[in-house]
Amino acid sequence: MALKTLGKIVTAVAARPAALAEERRRGAKVVGAWEYTIPEEIIHALGLIPLRLAAGGNEKTTELGARYISSKNCVFCRHAVGQFATKKDPYILNTDLFVFDATCLQLFRVAEIVKYYFNVPTLVLGVPKTYDAPEAGDYFLAELSWFTKALEAFAGRPLENQRLAESIDLYGKIRDVSLEIYRQQAVPGTPAISWREVLDVIQAGNVLDKREYLALLLELAAELRTTPLSTERKRSNDKRIFLSGSLIPPKDRKLVEIIEDVGGRVIVDDLTTGLGAVDGLRFEEPTLRGVARGYLSRNPPHSALPYLDFATDPRLANVKRLIKEYDARAIIYHSLRFCDPYTFKAAELKAFLQPDRVPFLEIHTEYSGSDVEAIRTRVEALVETMSR
Repeated sequence: MALKTLGKIVTAVAARPAALAEERRRGAKVVGAWEYTIPEEIIHALGLIPLRLAAGGNEKTTELGARYISSKNCVFCRHAVGQFATKKDPYILNTDLFVFDATCLQLFRVAEIVKYYFNVPTLVLGVPKTYDAPEAGDYFLAELSWFTKALEAFAGRPLENQRLAESIDLYGKIRDVSLEIYRQQAVPGTPAISWREVLDVIQAGNVLDKREYLALLLELAAELRTTPLSTERKRSNDKRIFLSGSLIPPKDRKLVEIIEDVGGRVIVDDLTTGLGAVDGLRFEEPTLRGVARGYLSRNPPHSALPYLDFATDPRLANVKRLIKEYDARAIIYHSLRFCDPYTFKAAELKAFLQPDRVPFLEIHTEYSGSDVEAIRTRVEALVETMSR
């Protein structure tokens, strides 16, 4: 039985570009953010409209981006530049200020490229490369204070403590309900919602008005609670797959579709555009210092951050926790071509999990259809081994 709220979310996302254009016509300002460590709570508290500008999967857009940025940059970054070059993306066309963080140096390069070639206003938030160093907290708080002052000047108003507290509370509620929905798709049997649908729901939050989005999430969670769980066991129920590695943004569903086509079932991930977007972020206090500490201790951290051994990399411990919590039977580790941080971390994760004998498949891909059949063959072989 189709969930009615999923249809409402799809409709709301489709209508969002026109709504943004109307809000800008009335004087609202839109801030589009790339990456993982941009505190949307601050943008929202200043009365600005925050967007997460993550998209991928289009080969032509990627090729166009490569005319401006090196083809040795990852396909996501080339795609990001290509979105500016096409001058068709409705969210980029309706954005007044573009903000980046320096977690991934390739995206830092994107910020330079789009400012130079397309003359768009940008801000870059500095991020410490070693989060747990004693100096990291002071550095990031100083960067966040500068970043906030720049946003205050752009918004034409100061950041008020009460408004920041309200935004932190709103985003916290969004994450809590999202986690409830996420857990629903992983239950045994045949749940009313799939992981891919939950991924779409999480990514709808990239662009929707946050209060409207929370209302839709609450409605979806309520609908799931009253929808009977089918006890029918499909072929994919025992082939519970953990999807890890590079981000999978909106419109990039190639790998996910292949997994489902060959009978696999993704039930958990640690992607920055999936579960990682709604899990592992908490604030001790509604202040700039509290926001800085919350983002510094976020788990999973981005793979661009250099943890060099099993004992100090919280990402590895998080993977092991999720395997147990969601009863994952195998891992597919997905890395985009030239996404160096995630590509180089694949061997580390495989070695870390080797004592537990978790089946591990590494997939290296980009935004083209040329490798579909090769990936299908390898994923199908993994799924077949899970049947033995």
